[in-house]
Amino acid sequence: MWMGAVVALAMAGCTQPDRQASQQPPTADVSVTSVTTPVVTAASPVTAPGTSTTALATTTTAMDSAFARPDWLGTRLLELDANGFGIITPTPPELMDRQLTTIDVLPPPTADQFEFSLGPVPTDVLTRSTWHDGCPVTVDELQYVTMSHVGFDGQMHTGEMIVNAAFSADVVDVFRVLFEARFPIEEMRVIRGDELDLHPTGDGNVTSSFACRDAVETTSWSQHAYGLAVDINPFHNPYLRGDLVLPELASAYLDRTNVRPGMVVGGDPVTASFAEMGWFWGGEWTSLKDWMHFSSNGR
Repeated sequence: MWMGAVVALAMAGCTQPDRQASQQPPTADVSVTSVTTPVVTAASPVTAPGTSTTALATTTTAMDSAFARPDWLGTRLLELDANGFGIITPTPPELMDRQLTTIDVLPPPTADQFEFSLGPVPTDVLTRSTWHDGCPVTVDELQYVTMSHVGFDGQMHTGEMIVNAAFSADVVDVFRVLFEARFPIEEMRVIRGDELDLHPTGDGNVTSSFACRDAVETTSWSQHAYGLAVDINPFHNPYLRGDLVLPELASAYLDRTNVRPGMVVGGDPVTASFAEMGWFWGGEWTSLKDWMHFSSNGR
């Protein structure tokens, strides 16, 4: 049992680690290709006539604090239930409308345009990932992708993924659409090997793809183990089966009629883009809901 999972799907094995952790920027020597569709970035505050610079500084500080990450994020270990999941806990007030700043682990885009790179998985990235010799895919079947994304802070950031090479270009196209639509993503990075065994804190929110492991409570590989699934903002788009909610602190996002930034809903750019590439959405399942999850075979 993966004790550090915040998202578990018995059918699809859809998971994300739930501890917020820092990591060193990858050193991959990959070229970056820019798409020439300009995107308007968040405007800097403009001083109105009669407004002092002190007042402006106070306003800017207040704006920055609105996106501040709580000091306790990723540190409060949950009591475990009989199945090894964290005990479901009410959503903390700070996360009821979660719009936290992104911690950059890669250099941000160089222009107000979508930028991406794709190529073989660099050795240093592979080493810190969950891949090992027993995985159901070879390294050659995977690709390393970096992509621009907009954060909840309104700024542009660069995220990373390991995805199945057969769909890497399609995944880039999806995230280009999300970038142009200014759909906010809090964190996009490669899942580290040590994260698979972390004790749950129930507050993770990593957008990612590849994670080499079995589906929860089965001996079958997860679609993530093939790089054939992508999870988007897990905290905003949790997994629900019966009384089980994952991440365990994300109950505030079970009400899908209260649409807040970062949520995936039917007919939005996220679902439309994945549908166009032929992938299926866990938010349309009937026996359970996995609003974060998109996969090539619907599992």
